[in-house]
Amino acid sequence: IPLEPFFRLARERGEVAVTELDEGLLNLGLRAAGMRMPFLPTRVGLGSDLVRDNPMLRPVSSPFDDGESLLAMPAFQLDAAICHLNRSDARGNAMFLGPDLYWDDLMLQAAPTGGRFISTERVVPTDELASEGCLHQLRISRMMVDGVVEAPGGAHFTSCAPDYGRDEAFQAEYAKSAASPEAWEAFRTSWIDIPEADYRRKVAAR
Repeated sequence: IPLEPFFRLARERGEVAVTELDEGLLNLGLRAAGMRMPFLPTRVGLGSDLVRDNPMLRPVSSPFDDGESLLAMPAFQLDAAICHLNRSDARGNAMFLGPDLYWDDLMLQAAPTGGRFISTERVVPTDELASEGCLHQLRISRMMVDGVVEAPGGAHFTSCAPDYGRDEAFQAEYAKSAASPEAWEAFRTSWIDIPEADYRRKVAAR
């Protein structure tokens, strides 16, 4: 399932505004916001159609003797960031236990104070965080976080390794719900318009 089906439908219908970027520029936009910089210079995108298709990218020259022509990637102006981590204490010190942090630290640093939240598989006492994983996995500081909620299974139907993997059967069922308004309504009634506890019980029963 290479594309989220409802996003694809909305994109094809022109119902959402889209900014053309590659992964490198996305990374730089988050980093610039986290450093409270207006932009970061880069070679990423030079010579590509991104320069033609994305008016937010602007040419900039190196101020040094080389005078190199670069692109300026502006900082992302996020309204909020909500990230899901494996473990956290009640103050927001959090860690990932899987192979990838997925830029959660960059998104939380890019968001404004008051709009930085994490959900976590399990809230543990601060002095137990070190026993949950390696200290280099403790990448989220309480200084980046304004609120914490314990939400076991909060990443379902995607993965939160090593706690659980992606639920491919559920994902396939969700993708099929984009086939028609009737299919979506049936999926929504069955899986979304129900209490969280019922959702968890149904997932466990599968």
